[in-house]
Amino acid sequence: MINKNIKIIVAAILFATAIWQFTEKNIGNGIFLILLTALVALVYFKNEMLIMTLFKFRKQDMEGAKRILAKINPNTALIKNQQGYYFYLNGIINAQNNLNQAEKDFRKAVELGLNQKEDLAVAKLQLAGIAMGKNRPAEAQKLLAEAKQHDAKGMLKEQINMVEAQMKQNRGQKVPMWYNQNKKRGF
Repeated sequence: MINKNIKIIVAAILFATAIWQFTEKNIGNGIFLILLTALVALVYFKNEMLIMTLFKFRKQDMEGAKRILAKINPNTALIKNQQGYYFYLNGIINAQNNLNQAEKDFRKAVELGLNQKEDLAVAKLQLAGIAMGKNRPAEAQKLLAEAKQHDAKGMLKEQINMVEAQMKQNRGQKVPMWYNQNKKRGF
């Protein structure tokens, strides 16, 4: 894992060398060094370890994703936005085993910020579920409303409806039969 400051220094040195090559009439070398500079800048803004973690998530390899995330030091290797995604991914992994740590991770991810509204909606929906599990209905309702607001495309509509139904069941209100998983509908 390369420190983010080292990446900036390497990119600056490559760019300065490219300019020097252009002044020496070595156009091919200068273009190649500009491309290398762009590659280093890309790795600065899109961390390679987080990308590998996302590939592990896509393959449903949570243990592999957990190992990769353990190698990352978010304070030295990641910029602020990437730190938000680091804690978001950690929260998803910890939600399976350790709800207290998952809650801390999701709160930190929301605090640091996430680029996509859908990711923010997922984080708030997870926090609402955790709050509901810890018997904090007011906080869960607030987080659920925020998740609805951030879910502009309606990708989480079904999950939000399920959490709302569970909240109504916890309050003792009547829930439509199609929400209740215990009652079977027969033909």
